[in-house]
Amino acid sequence: MVPRPSADDDASSFEEWRGLLFGIAYRMLGSATDAEDMVQEAYLRWVRRSDRPVESVRAYLVTIVTRLCIDHLSSAQVRRVSYAGPWLPEPIMTDHLSEVEQADSLTMAFLVLLEELTPPERAAFLLHDVFGYPFDEVARSMGRSAPGCRQLASRARHHIDERRQRFDADPRHGRELTREFLVACGSGDLDGLMGLLADDVVVWTDGGGKVRAAMRPVVGARRSSRFLLNVAKKVHGVPREVTLNGQPALVFVEDSRVEAALILDISGRRIVAVRTVSNPEKLARLNRELDQASGYEPELARGDLR
Repeated sequence: MVPRPSADDDASSFEEWRGLLFGIAYRMLGSATDAEDMVQEAYLRWVRRSDRPVESVRAYLVTIVTRLCIDHLSSAQVRRVSYAGPWLPEPIMTDHLSEVEQADSLTMAFLVLLEELTPPERAAFLLHDVFGYPFDEVARSMGRSAPGCRQLASRARHHIDERRQRFDADPRHGRELTREFLVACGSGDLDGLMGLLADDVVVWTDGGGKVRAAMRPVVGARRSSRFLLNVAKKVHGVPREVTLNGQPALVFVEDSRVEAALILDISGRRIVAVRTVSNPEKLARLNRELDQASGYEPELARGDLR
């Protein structure tokens, strides 16, 4: 009989795949906090497994996390139906991730699209199209047939392709436009702000019913500009530049606490969407990440960035 690996070996084997497991769980759930819970539960199941040898640690752990996420989404869907106002994913810092991990499958827009899929569709699509697993492995992870998983992924892919927008990948361009946006909002420049927004721009604000936020998306350049300028007068905290979900972004920090996170979707020279998260529950992890960061962009003055 092959001896059971030691506790240290078990921990080492798990840590090798922790980043992958979190990446799958976060994309599945749209919540970094819930994703961490899924990864922790996977670890507990890993160390408590039977003595039967594991052929592939990666496949074994991906199976656990995938099934945990599918089960979790059943209750999560109920919570989101009753969510106060627009629901947005929990923002995460991505400065430290590799280029592969910073793919556009981490953007807010993409994660919101995933919410429109059923949990099995989401799992099959992510495992195959995003993480590149063959359908026989996807099938084992989901406990379904390979043809069934292929069909699930195909439906998901069709839905995503119909609705998916492509945004500028140049971070420098995104950073410049983000700064122009901040200056316009901070100085009350209505015309300047309207010039940055697409005609059909949409503004989403996620306060989760815990802080004041618009209960419906705001649509159109003029309405959005007036709304954003009104909000800017009430925003507390010093703006700081960060990279969230692979996109240039701003966080507003007061007394070492993030009060809001803002991400812009940019296409060409126009902002096509503004997504602001101020729900404190969705900013707790971001606070920890900023505390742990060795250094991120300095404070920005809202009215003097030209």
